[in-house]
Amino acid sequence: MSERLQPGDQAPAFTLPDADGNEVSLSDHKGRKVIVYFYPAALTPGCTKQACDFTDNLELLTGAGYDVIGISPDKPEKLAKFRDTESLKVTLLADPDKKVLDAYGAFGEKKNYGKTYLGVIRSTIVVDEDGKVERALYNVRATGHVAKIIKDLGI
Repeated sequence: MSERLQPGDQAPAFTLPDADGNEVSLSDHKGRKVIVYFYPAALTPGCTKQACDFTDNLELLTGAGYDVIGISPDKPEKLAKFRDTESLKVTLLADPDKKVLDAYGAFGEKKNYGKTYLGVIRSTIVVDEDGKVERALYNVRATGHVAKIIKDLGI
């Protein structure tokens, strides 16, 4: 289990395939702020709600200078189905080997109904224009999270 990121840390670089299999890197967004959010699984109720909330607020976020990237351990084919089924506009990236999830501290021990297991920790990392962590939010809720980010960022 990796360390959680802190504000001021250098955001770990990554290159992952998107829903169409195209490579997307964090460095592609240099000069813009990026909201990188990690979610457990495409096409599940909580993750769908969160992705739809980001899509519904994407214009507001991009207008304020933020790009949005969602990362899960799903394969690109499942992300394409998720995007198309839910009409998502956010960039969805596949991290099936969980290397990026791990680097961002978004994979580790979770507790559910008294059981402890390894899984994706729903997390949101805000990266500034220079690739530094501005905010690191862990164990966030799927519902209401996007509204909270918008409020916290003063958008």
